[in-house]
Amino acid sequence: MPVKIPNNLPAIELLKKENIFVMNDLRASTQDIRPMRVLILNLMPLKISTETDFVRLLSNNPLQVEVEFLRLDSHTSKNTPEEHLEMFYKGFGEIRENFYDGMIITGAPVEMMKFEEVTYWNEVTMIFDWARKHVTSSLYICWASQAALYHFYGVEKVPLDGKLFGVFKHTATEKTNPLFRGFDDEFFIPHSRHTTILKEDLERKEEISILSESAEAGVAIASSRGGREFYLTGHSEYAALTLNDEYKRDREKGLSIEVPHNYYTDNNPDNPPVVRWTGHANLLFNNWLNYFVYQETPYDVKEVEQLGEIKTS
Repeated sequence: MPVKIPNNLPAIELLKKENIFVMNDLRASTQDIRPMRVLILNLMPLKISTETDFVRLLSNNPLQVEVEFLRLDSHTSKNTPEEHLEMFYKGFGEIRENFYDGMIITGAPVEMMKFEEVTYWNEVTMIFDWARKHVTSSLYICWASQAALYHFYGVEKVPLDGKLFGVFKHTATEKTNPLFRGFDDEFFIPHSRHTTILKEDLERKEEISILSESAEAGVAIASSRGGREFYLTGHSEYAALTLNDEYKRDREKGLSIEVPHNYYTDNNPDNPPVVRWTGHANLLFNNWLNYFVYQETPYDVKEVEQLGEIKTS
């Protein structure tokens, strides 16, 4: 089933070239189907590429998914044309009364700042609180995962000695969790960050479950409220060349940057990357949509406020 996205969104043509089935609002309106509504709060500076990454993953499942994009009112994007934001994004005031089956909150390039020093901290935490009463299940990714764990549970982020950058091997600590249905014993996730969340800090919070970790990258996936919230420290959504683009960008700026771990053929940046994470990335998002969004959303989505923890088996 295709994913439904706004008319003329640049991601449409980009994904059609990959033979990924997407359709616009006009065509979707002719289908008598109640789609899963997913809201994406896009905090990344390069918004168009981030839109494409998530639409790509949300489209690869048998459900019809209707995607809406949310922008912050307290932050002005410097890397995306205002016309694009006006055309394809909504402000919080426009969606405040809405209810959604799922929500994705992306990373943001502010991880070296204290949370309270981020200019949009008050607005983003207001949206975090709002989501608990208006969304069945939410995915917090990279900086957003750290921000949500800090906001809800007081878990502090910890600076790393150097940037965690590359593609790392992971295992599931709760193999029976539906999020990992169809997963192999080992799977890969890209990471690109300067800070981390310590396992021992999460273990002190009985409300939080650690679902996946890596010997090199640490905790990769955690959850709370039985799957109403997931915290992903990595970037399963990354396209094949995203790490390559980050590496070359930092090199051109004269920044100190290591070759991304386990990414290029023979670890040589003159060679093409080896993509080893997209199969499990698709499974991850499909399982989230199926087991924690589609199967848990009440018939009347407004009843999401009365939902308790999701009981998985």
